[in-house]
Amino acid sequence: MTTFDHATYISPFSWRYGSSEMRELWSETSKRRLMRRVWVALATAQQQAGLVTAAQLADLQAHANDVDIARALEIEQETRHDVMAEIRTFAEQCPVGGGIIHWGATSADITDNVDVLRQREATVLLLRQLEGLLLALAEKIEATAAVPTMAHTHIQPAEPTTLGYRFAVYAQDLLEDYRQLCDLLASLRGKGLKGAVGTQAGYVELLAGSGMAAEEMEAVAMAELGLPYFPIATQTYTRQQDLRVLQVLAGIAASLHKFALDFRVLQSPPFGEWAEPFGKKQVGSSAMPFKRNPINMENICSLARFVAGLPAMAWDNASQAILERSLDDSANRRIFLAEGFLATDEMVGRMARVVREMMVDETAVSHNLSTYGPFAATERVLMALVAAGASRQDGHEWIREASLQAWAALQQGEGNPLLPLLLADERLKPYLSAAQIGELMEAEGYVGTAVSRALTLAKTIRQYILASN
Repeated sequence: MTTFDHATYISPFSWRYGSSEMRELWSETSKRRLMRRVWVALATAQQQAGLVTAAQLADLQAHANDVDIARALEIEQETRHDVMAEIRTFAEQCPVGGGIIHWGATSADITDNVDVLRQREATVLLLRQLEGLLLALAEKIEATAAVPTMAHTHIQPAEPTTLGYRFAVYAQDLLEDYRQLCDLLASLRGKGLKGAVGTQAGYVELLAGSGMAAEEMEAVAMAELGLPYFPIATQTYTRQQDLRVLQVLAGIAASLHKFALDFRVLQSPPFGEWAEPFGKKQVGSSAMPFKRNPINMENICSLARFVAGLPAMAWDNASQAILERSLDDSANRRIFLAEGFLATDEMVGRMARVVREMMVDETAVSHNLSTYGPFAATERVLMALVAAGASRQDGHEWIREASLQAWAALQQGEGNPLLPLLLADERLKPYLSAAQIGELMEAEGYVGTAVSRALTLAKTIRQYILASN
């Protein structure tokens, strides 16, 4: 029997990334319990058809949770077939009902339905994680909706926005991801019980004379599992569904990567506005004791790139599923279905913790706004000049000249002299008073509708999550 410890390779997802609940769901024990659950559901339907006795069904039900992986792996060494090994292990435990386990079924009747049962549970777990992140963002939005900060385009200072509005940008993307995840949960379907190529031919033969049709047996068993299923399948359910699953996960990863990358920029000393929580004993660098690296955001960006690559593999599986089935998707699906959910779970949970505990340096925010905000405020001055009768083209040139002088001063490490330069410009005085120019140059108030729209989004988040539960 294979043993797993730190003396051999184990996946980082086995212990480092993902919540304990998500790791348990994708565990081998959980998978085999679900396999037995499908076999019991099949036997339940066959018992209603008169093929299986009540005693046989009760025997299977009594041992449905008695997973023995060691014995199954021992049998698999001989059979080279994991499903047959689990069937025999289960049968050994069921002296009365063991002989009817998997009656009429093909392996994918079991494993494909198990895969979707796990995907559904994983999606529910991920929805709960996303709810936590969205509610944490809603709190941040509400607390900072009116706090002005410098916005940037092309990684250059642009115009002021508010902290709450910036958080709302990330929250809006994640709310759409939440909606997509809800839609995915509603649409996930199992294979059903359709046999080796999807025709139910074996079940039809099995049920002949029982009074129960193959479609009815399938419906009874799948209702027992609480799992919707495709009306059409081959040996497997369509692998287009896996592609849709991975595309939704990749969408979440994209939203989180954008958020994390911006966070990394804002935590860098030239900005210095945001910071991840940093423990008293935390070490930022083995070589540089002063470092406070954004390790959480870097972790999210790294895992996001991993998830972003998974849809390509799922696309290959969907597009290259030859005729009624080939097995060249099996090995990679064992990996990417579990790890796609585990990585996304880790990213969402980590981001939620950081959002709740992050630090905002309001002094740095105010300093950056006072340094670069006056340039943005000149747009207000230009509009006021034109309203007062000045030529727009002349006013644009006056402000441009003053702005270039101010930029040169900043490059020399001086404070921003743009306001004094405008106040001293005789060309502006016939149109605007010093008081008017001073008021117009207060960049803090130049945030348009950012406050109200950010608060509206926070309210929408709360309402949507409440309605979804």
